[in-house]
Amino acid sequence: MPDTQTPEQLQVRQAIDELIQTATSYNVDVLDRIYHDDLQILMIDTEHNVNTANKAMFTELFRSKRDAGDPPMKTWAKFHKIDVEDKNAHVLLSRKNDLNGQNMDLTLSIDMVFESDRWQVMREVIFLRPEQS
Repeated sequence: MPDTQTPEQLQVRQAIDELIQTATSYNVDVLDRIYHDDLQILMIDTEHNVNTANKAMFTELFRSKRDAGDPPMKTWAKFHKIDVEDKNAHVLLSRKNDLNGQNMDLTLSIDMVFESDRWQVMREVIFLRPEQS
C-alpha cells in the first residue's frame, strides 16, 4: 500500500481494522454494526468448494466461538489496496487465522458501503489456503 492515503481511504482502513479487532475477539454486538444487513460471504476453500453465508450465519459462527470460550484469533493483516469511490469502497488484504481450526492464509476481497453514517461490509470473498511458513 502506498504511504499516502486519502482521508476516505483512511476511514475505510479504520473500519477494516475495527472489523479485524472485533471479529478476532468475537464481539458480535459490534460485528452487527459493521456488517450490513444484506451481507454476503463467499468462502473458497482449499478444495475449491464455495461456501456462502449471510449476516446471521456469519455472526452466529463468531457467537459460537465466543460462547465456547475460544481464544482470540490472530489479528495480522497486510493491506494491498483500498479503493474508494463516493459511498462505495473495495479493500484487498491478506490475513492469517484459524477460523476453521487450522492455520490458514486468507486473501480477502471486501466490498463496503457508506450508509447510516458509517462504513459497512456488504460482501466478503475469502480465498483460503494452508498457511505458509
